[in-house]
Amino acid sequence: MKAQPESYSSLVDADQGIVSREVFVNQEVFEQEIARIFARAWLFVGHESLIPNPDDYFVSRMGMDSVILTRDRQGNIHVLLNSCMHRGMKLCRHDQGNARALTCPYHGWSYSTDGQLVETPGELVGVPGLATHYHGQLDKKAWGLVRCPNVVNYKGTIWASWDKEAPPFLDYLGDMKHYLDAALDHRDGREGGSEVFGGVQKWRVKCNWKFAPENFIGDMYHDISHRSVDLVGIGPSVGKGRRDASRRRMTIGFPGLGHGLLGQLPHTAEDDYVPLYTKHPEVEAYFREIHAARVRNLGDRMRVQTSVGTIFPNMSFHGRQPRTIAVFHPISPTEMEMWRFYLVDKDAPQAVKDATRHYYLRYSGPAGMTESDDLENWSYATEASKAPLARQYAYNYQMGLGHAQPIEGLRGAVQSGDVSEENQRIFYSRWADFMAGKSWADLIPG
Repeated sequence: MKAQPESYSSLVDADQGIVSREVFVNQEVFEQEIARIFARAWLFVGHESLIPNPDDYFVSRMGMDSVILTRDRQGNIHVLLNSCMHRGMKLCRHDQGNARALTCPYHGWSYSTDGQLVETPGELVGVPGLATHYHGQLDKKAWGLVRCPNVVNYKGTIWASWDKEAPPFLDYLGDMKHYLDAALDHRDGREGGSEVFGGVQKWRVKCNWKFAPENFIGDMYHDISHRSVDLVGIGPSVGKGRRDASRRRMTIGFPGLGHGLLGQLPHTAEDDYVPLYTKHPEVEAYFREIHAARVRNLGDRMRVQTSVGTIFPNMSFHGRQPRTIAVFHPISPTEMEMWRFYLVDKDAPQAVKDATRHYYLRYSGPAGMTESDDLENWSYATEASKAPLARQYAYNYQMGLGHAQPIEGLRGAVQSGDVSEENQRIFYSRWADFMAGKSWADLIPG
């Protein structure tokens, strides 16, 4: 399949609710995704709580590239390509750690982010044999690590884009910001205050990376897959189900941005308290107090609640129960690497952190009972779509077609009731726009 950009975008017909299976299994399409989407879009890289100290680093990914998320001695955060400029060796081979200098184990070139030593973070500072072997003629300033030009710390989450022309992160996010805030902000309504705890779970899945974000962007239709989990009752309270009760969730999407979620419409009054984590009386009492504080702190200000959502292209999050961030790293057309970050208020008592951690692990991750249902669905869908005959037939995304309604108070947002595939159409429309090679002026007008 050798095609022009417009041919890739033609694989999606959002107006008719049709998406070609080539989008999920074709090698050339996959390679173009890496170049046209992951080299340009804003991507989630990690969380500041993973690198709390100077010289801490966390190895992440942007598309298929390994990157180093690090904090310098002045407290600034940087994202650097995890590849030595001499022979390309991976510098940081541990998932995370602390290093005053990033030294290549192959030939010994070393790099620094210390602002007292270098002008540019990642600058080359040490070269064995510089005076003798290179005769003092190597321009060290020209051979520093590749530095990501756009890095943003948003309420502790770190985002980056390789594209120097990329719009500001908040423009890219749009009013989806409110729903991300609902996941990142303190449970009592104060801004920020969350941290990653319990480490990061990482595992490989034999599926195309897009199955996951399209699932978490608002697929209530697949709830049948989780019936057995609901019957078992893995939730944090006594009784059946996966989570505690909440207000009705709506399918909310942002056409033209590619983001979407299941959650509440904007409102200005807090719901009455519903007991949470009743299996743990101490934890339930904590959340009761937190709810009262939230009512006081927010007053009559607009607020939302997020169940689950996706920020295009490959970051999804649960905003309530469980409270997590997931990232879906592309490996091949038919394989991805999935990462789960678990969130909690940094100042929460240890009993709360323990109870939530145990619940999160029952729900999510490679051994999570709800997550396992999803992984099975995505893997078998990918496997059944690879063969020559099967890949000739498109997927159907026609549920709720033509029934989206604008939402007052959210710029450019639409709602489609509680069960719809509007958000999936929004996601693949955005995918098609990036694959067509559109400029940022066309991708985000104004």
